[in-house]
Amino acid sequence: MQKQRIPFVPFPLEKAKKFARPFLGISSKLVKFFPWLNIKLLQAGIDLSGKEYLSISIFSSFFWFLLIFSLLGIFLIKILTFNFLLISLFASFTIAFLSFIYINLYPNLVVIRKIRDIDRNLLFAMRHLLIQVKSGVTLFNAMCSVVEGEYGVVSAEFSKCVKEMATGTDVNTALEEMAFKNPNLYFRRTIWQLVNSMRAGVDIGESLSSLVSNLSQEQRVLIRKYGSQLSPLALLYMMFVVIVPTLGITFLTIFSSVIGSVISEFVFYGILAALVFFQFLFIGFVKNRMPAVGL
Repeated sequence: MQKQRIPFVPFPLEKAKKFARPFLGISSKLVKFFPWLNIKLLQAGIDLSGKEYLSISIFSSFFWFLLIFSLLGIFLIKILTFNFLLISLFASFTIAFLSFIYINLYPNLVVIRKIRDIDRNLLFAMRHLLIQVKSGVTLFNAMCSVVEGEYGVVSAEFSKCVKEMATGTDVNTALEEMAFKNPNLYFRRTIWQLVNSMRAGVDIGESLSSLVSNLSQEQRVLIRKYGSQLSPLALLYMMFVVIVPTLGITFLTIFSSVIGSVISEFVFYGILAALVFFQFLFIGFVKNRMPAVGL
């Protein structure tokens, strides 16, 4: 846990945990308003309870509030007035509040990144596992091969599972625990189907072949669904980036000639800035909707 760092937490988690102990009483009361926090921390790989994590976020917010307020007071001590005091308090409180929100949302961000990484690598990893098992390699050795295959989060998850199995944990128990801690629905479903097949005595190779086929088909469906959404998005882009600005500028030109006034350059710069801003938003929206799959 000493190596884990979270943005806006001023110290490594081990030290921050010690400094945040006075806030455990407050966090134990607030944690009931964050019922999802414990499972998100588990899935994000952050080795803290919800109460401890909340205490760290409260401590960090308090730390940034005092730091920003003190720095403003030191650099601007000559102009200390009542208005400046209010501005300093507002700025310090805003930064502290934003840091508190970001720290509490950080496990969600980690989980989202893990889900997208698994979506990109899961099918390749399962194909690797299938080839190994079909060639006569044991499941344990096949999983070790997946660990060495550099499949991102999937390899990391299998690495933890292999370590559990090497210490004597039953194969099914280790796989179920790995599936429970993982936030990706496809990964959990794949592992659970594999465990059920092993318990039912079904051939692992045939089960993996079926799982790979199903994953591939589902990813093709996601790609087709995304492709069908591009046409209305392209129409929306053409309307707001080409048609509306063109007609708007034409209307402004005609209107200015009728009333005999000159359009300010600021209006055109404002239209250009709005178009650039909209295009950035549109590109980000399309990119976020793109399925993170690999066939």
